[in-house]
Amino acid sequence: MSQTPNSQVPNVQVPNVHQGEPIPEAAREAIEALMQSGDLFRYTAPEDAPVSLLETEFAALLGSKYALAVSSCSAALFLSLKALDLPRDARVLIPGFTFAAVPSSVVHADCVPVLCEVGENYRINMDDFAAKLDQDISAVIISHMRGHTSDMDAIMALCDARDIPVVEDAAHSLGTTWHGRNIGTIGHVGCFSFQSYKMLNAGEGGILVTDDADLVARAVIMSGAYEHNWQKHKPARGDNGTALAEAFGRWQNLLPLYNLRMSNLSAVVIRPQIPELARRVADGLKNHDYVAAKLNAHANFHVPAPLAPERRAPDSIQFNLVGMTDTQIADFAQATADKGMKVQIFGRSTDNARAFWNWQFLKDLPELPETRAMLMQACDVRLPVRLTQAELDVIADILLASVEEVMAREAA
Repeated sequence: MSQTPNSQVPNVQVPNVHQGEPIPEAAREAIEALMQSGDLFRYTAPEDAPVSLLETEFAALLGSKYALAVSSCSAALFLSLKALDLPRDARVLIPGFTFAAVPSSVVHADCVPVLCEVGENYRINMDDFAAKLDQDISAVIISHMRGHTSDMDAIMALCDARDIPVVEDAAHSLGTTWHGRNIGTIGHVGCFSFQSYKMLNAGEGGILVTDDADLVARAVIMSGAYEHNWQKHKPARGDNGTALAEAFGRWQNLLPLYNLRMSNLSAVVIRPQIPELARRVADGLKNHDYVAAKLNAHANFHVPAPLAPERRAPDSIQFNLVGMTDTQIADFAQATADKGMKVQIFGRSTDNARAFWNWQFLKDLPELPETRAMLMQACDVRLPVRLTQAELDVIADILLASVEEVMAREAA
């Protein structure tokens, strides 16, 4: 708990929403044993290194054939594009609402990001997506930004018809399903994050999943499996390993090594959290919907609903400010900060990494008026799944009290 008091509710503490999910006690023994062994490098052990076990467990969790654990979700996105063997300057279509790491991974892969519009519900504008898909696009990255799933049925139909591979940036979506199917397994490859603000907390780390033996073989080698260390990567469940071994054989010595491996220490922190995932997902959805109901009851807040096939796994809440001027929005942000809870409004800072106009490392940044309008009134508040109902009430009360103060001031 933070020690910052809520000025509107005496003796009530504002919860610390920036603290990551706790590491289970079960991890401590494994961490201690690993530290005693000193075997932090994933390829030290001849088999069953913690990273290798994590890959097997995570693939089983998602229902994928293969998984590759790496240093970050950004690394997973980069390796996915490189493993697709795209030509230099290939055009990759991405949403205009995502984190700066996504266009950065495209640039890192020697490709060119092409941005499409995102609507006020934080999901891809399918008309703009379809129009831009025919502009010489070689691959697509779908960011399920803050866990909001765009229309994956329409996206996959459009991309499959054009034989365009889809990479899912599922950094925020571990545990989310679409028609009951795990997000991250719908496209050609899915990428997840283990950064501290995600459902599984390793501080840093990422993982990619796919059913494509050739793609994962390329990604494994480029991740840093030098010489024959790729032999320590396990085949898919029920597979004798022939497809994977043949794929590795095709690419031996032909690919650069980017050294984006995960260490065994990260893996032993993550693995004991996997059994916690289902509970965290359920708690996160309950917390989100509890706060959403309170906010949606007020005329100046709108929490967009999920699409019908989507079951979310949120650890944050996003809402739009409705019927408020720029001055009122600024005053609302200041009022919440004064009460000890800073609300992020995506488009209202000079350096927010989720506002596309701040990606000035890109050449010829487009203007996306629909996305810009959304970002200028879309708010973001973390709701860690560990929060109690009393803590959720504090957060909701601060938001509601702040908007009431601002609107009453204007009326006076």
